[in-house]
Amino acid sequence: MFPNKAVIITGGTSGIGKALAQAFATNDAQVIITGRNAEKLAETKQELKRLGLDIVTFNGDVSNYADCEAMAKLAVDTFGGIDILVNNAGISMRAIFEEVDISVIKQLMDVNFYGTVYATKACLPYLLKSKGSLVGISSIAGYRGLPGRTGYSASKFAMNGFLEALRTETLNQGLHVLMVAPGFTASNIRKTALVADGSAQGETPRNEEKMMPAEAVADAVLKAIGKRKRDLLLTGQGRLTKMLNCMFPSFMDRMVYQTMQKEPNSPIK
Repeated sequence: MFPNKAVIITGGTSGIGKALAQAFATNDAQVIITGRNAEKLAETKQELKRLGLDIVTFNGDVSNYADCEAMAKLAVDTFGGIDILVNNAGISMRAIFEEVDISVIKQLMDVNFYGTVYATKACLPYLLKSKGSLVGISSIAGYRGLPGRTGYSASKFAMNGFLEALRTETLNQGLHVLMVAPGFTASNIRKTALVADGSAQGETPRNEEKMMPAEAVADAVLKAIGKRKRDLLLTGQGRLTKMLNCMFPSFMDRMVYQTMQKEPNSPIK
C-alpha cells in the first residue's frame, strides 16, 4: 500500500505506535520511529528486524522543538522527504483535578498537544510538498471530557482543534489530515498514566484482554490513510459516546461519571 513512502511515527516503541511501525514496514514504507528511551528504541528495531523489517530510530522528545526539527531532518536526509507523519506519542493521567499537581497537567499538554504541534511544524513543509498525510492519534476523550482525566481530555481536545484548523488552512494545498479516536485499546498507556503526584500508576484499571488489539487499530489507520479519510472513530462504544454526547449532553455527564466511578480504585467517588 505504501511503497517507498517516508513515514514518521512518534512514540513508536510500544502499543499503537509499535503496531503502526510494523504495519507500515510490512507495506514497504520507509519508517522512522521516535522515542525518549534509547533502550526501548533499540529493542523495537531488533524485534522488527527479526521479522525481516528494517526501520530507522530517532531518540528524542516531541515536547522539545529542537528534537522535532532534528527528527524531520533525519527523515529528509535519509529518505529524501516526508510523506506521512503520525502524531502518536502521548501520555495519560488518572487523578481528580482538585488533587492533581499542576505540573501533571502541563506535562500532558507538553507531550500530547505541543508534541503534535512541534512535530507537525517541523514536518509540514515536506508534507505539503509531497501532498502527504498528517495523522493525529487522538481519543474519544478529545470529543467527550472524562472525569479523572482532565489533562488528558484537554490535550486531546486541543489536538483535535489544532488539526481541524490546520486541515482548513491547507484546504487547497493537497494535505490530507486524519484524526483517529481508537477507543480503549490494549497498550501500556494506562500503566504509565500519571497519578496526582506525577508518578506512574504502574497498573491498568481495565481488562486489557477485552480491548481492541493495537494491531487492529494500526490496520484500520493504514486503510484510512490509503482512502484519505477525515476521521476514524474505532469501537462502537466510541462512536456511540460521541453521538450521545452531542444529542444528550446532560445525560452523558451522569453516564460517563458513573462509568468512570466503577473503575477499580477510581479517583471518582
